[in-house]
Amino acid sequence: MLKCVEEGQVEYILNEIHEGINGQHIEGRSLARKALRAGFYWPTMQADAKKHVKNCDKYQRHGDMHLAPPSELRSLSSPWPFAWWGMDILGSFPTASGQNKYLIVVVDYFTKWIEAEPLVKISAFNILRFFKRNILARFGVPLAVVTDNGTQFTYKKFQEFLAKIGTTHHFTSVEHPQTNGKAEAANRVILRGLKRRLGEAKMKWTEELHSVLWSYRTTPHSTTGETPFRLTYGTEAVIPVETGASSHKIEAPVNDDLNSEMLREELDLLEELRDSAALREASLKQKIAIRHDKKVIKRDFDVGSLVLRQNQRDSREGKLAAN
Repeated sequence: MLKCVEEGQVEYILNEIHEGINGQHIEGRSLARKALRAGFYWPTMQADAKKHVKNCDKYQRHGDMHLAPPSELRSLSSPWPFAWWGMDILGSFPTASGQNKYLIVVVDYFTKWIEAEPLVKISAFNILRFFKRNILARFGVPLAVVTDNGTQFTYKKFQEFLAKIGTTHHFTSVEHPQTNGKAEAANRVILRGLKRRLGEAKMKWTEELHSVLWSYRTTPHSTTGETPFRLTYGTEAVIPVETGASSHKIEAPVNDDLNSEMLREELDLLEELRDSAALREASLKQKIAIRHDKKVIKRDFDVGSLVLRQNQRDSREGKLAAN
């Protein structure tokens, strides 16, 4: 049997259960359920409990972090190969030969081709030189480049150079590096490959880098179904196992005319291959977006709304610091 309480008692009941002697600032649904179990009832108890929790400063500061995405998923896509590049700095690493400690990484959004080069230090000069040598001179002028807000990327000369060649520079927000997800994924590929190949010889990472990149470029990508090498050059690279175990390609008799004809056919079909890979990736992204968007809980704010701002943790508070 439940007691239907009067309006004037509602605030006392919620206060006592939520933050009274026996309270521990529980969330709204549990607050309403606990009031119900204590023998009390009123028609709007669920809504009142949620409103009470929203106005509780201690709960807002120390409650569980909300992990549901606040907005629908938006994916960046490249309209053609080598049009969009994600760029990032990886490191620091153990000092290797040549005093190299850092790695600059770029990835093409369309073919998933990765370029990477060890650096002694992070500087705007090194970034601009790498961009000219490894992107501009090899793949042409890109439509856009995506980076974080590091000083090496915001450097005036780098900005002026991109503007001069007509390349748009997109920056990721400080708290949302996922915007440059392709570069983050490339970083994981490189780190995972280096760790597995190096073992205990950590200082030899520069010597193994090219093997890691070669393996990645000749492995079919999960989103496109093709290797970055084939989407870039129109044919598959010969890898060591083909010569060691004599693949069909290696065993075939050498015929220069036939070989030239086959290469021309592969190049003729390259555009169709790229279109097929782009459609496969778009289909996969659509499926991921549908799953993601089902979990979205939108948080709308108006001008004048009071919000909690995330501060640096106070080390003296240890595990008891606010979220």
